[in-house]
Amino acid sequence: MAPVSSLRIVSLLPSATELTAALGAAEQLVGISHECDYPDGVQSLPKLTSSILAAGLSPAEIDSAVAAAKLEDRPLYLVDGARLAALKPDLILTQGLCSVCAVTPETIAQGLALAPLAESCTAPILSLEATDFAGVCRDLRTVGEAIDRSAASTRLIENLETRWTSIPQPSRPPRAFLLEWPEPPWTAGHWVPEQIAAAGGIPVLSQAGEASRAVPLEEIAEADPDLIVSIACGFGLDENLEVAAQLLEDPRARSIRALRENHFFAADAGGYFSRPAPRLVDGAEILGALFREEMENPLLLGRLAPVTRS
Repeated sequence: MAPVSSLRIVSLLPSATELTAALGAAEQLVGISHECDYPDGVQSLPKLTSSILAAGLSPAEIDSAVAAAKLEDRPLYLVDGARLAALKPDLILTQGLCSVCAVTPETIAQGLALAPLAESCTAPILSLEATDFAGVCRDLRTVGEAIDRSAASTRLIENLETRWTSIPQPSRPPRAFLLEWPEPPWTAGHWVPEQIAAAGGIPVLSQAGEASRAVPLEEIAEADPDLIVSIACGFGLDENLEVAAQLLEDPRARSIRALRENHFFAADAGGYFSRPAPRLVDGAEILGALFREEMENPLLLGRLAPVTRS
């Protein structure tokens, strides 16, 4: 491997790109995935992946296409092995947690198998697998050690942990349900229940560290959350507002008290809830402002908004 100060890093995972940049090593990135969009500036780097899903699909169509690909054991993402090898990276960052969320080491291997021998790539692959806030901190430390940014990772972790435990609490903890996918409905698992708890709320139908799962609207109605936030995985605020408004048109949704009482919100999930990266703390702070009913709080501007019928 090259000296750490001149490492050429490829990140095939949006959260890994964020981690690398947060550690002050954005300039060492030489390639990214097609979904890496933060921080500003990384979008100009070579994109080494693509999705097999067609553009413009509805949430239900995306769910069906994902299910079909899993049934047929087809990866959802393709890696341009030749282009990856040509970049001559010293380190490749990816994840092994969820083949639906991003590229896995197996997909990288498949892509490189198609590259010409002259362009073979033997760079080590560092797979990140955070399922909770503590895991995000471990990933920060792991990446920091791999790229000679250990001191920076220690400072960043200390800052994140301080913010995580210092969020002002609401006078009454609301029972909150965060909707990870609208059609069919899915709970939001892994780190999201921790975000709710850190913000002073009570997670409904989910527990920290557990995987997300499909849940019928009738079960949500029976659980009777005080409020619901649409955080469709990877979607920004405008997209979540759109799919959440469509949910309000479903006659079955009328059985859910939070929707009837207009305690329904949408958030920028891609930025603050979907990715195991430092901005999860921002997501918890956003929920804190919502739980305290501070709808004019600048934290919410462009990040969270009430859902209304289209």
